[in-house]
Amino acid sequence: MDKVRSENAVDKAMAVLITQVSASYQKQPLVVGIHTGGAWVAKAICKVLDWGEPATLDISLYRDDFATTGLRCSGSTKGLPTMLNGEQILLVDDVLYTGRTIRAALNVLFDYGRPGNIDLAVLFDRGGRELPFEPKFLGEALGEDGHGRCKLIGPEPLVLVTPILE
Repeated sequence: MDKVRSENAVDKAMAVLITQVSASYQKQPLVVGIHTGGAWVAKAICKVLDWGEPATLDISLYRDDFATTGLRCSGSTKGLPTMLNGEQILLVDDVLYTGRTIRAALNVLFDYGRPGNIDLAVLFDRGGRELPFEPKFLGEALGEDGHGRCKLIGPEPLVLVTPILE
């Protein structure tokens, strides 16, 4: 695996993201991290801002790429209320690319009811969008470095790498 962003660079992007999030909320929203990297980022945001534990979201059953990746559970969905009814949500992911993961996450959230405002926080943006999603909060746009496949590994330390394809 080649490093796309070192632990230091990830920490800098995280600091930028946390500063943006902190400046935008008077009170804590329902923070929801997408498994697995988004859950790590959400946990880091909540820890620094002294917010409670974030909810986690497993989107594996909502993905549209079963034919190429197969069905794999990535974690569990926990910490969400039994029914969403107007809650302000901060949806957190590690790397944004086509937007399909975000679409899947929104489908899961709407299965829990009717959320209120949903803001998207992303640590790294690769570009290459296929669906019309843009983050409200962004740690770093990868530019040319984002054209290849990349993955956040962690949780301690967090490093962005180019994964070895099996």
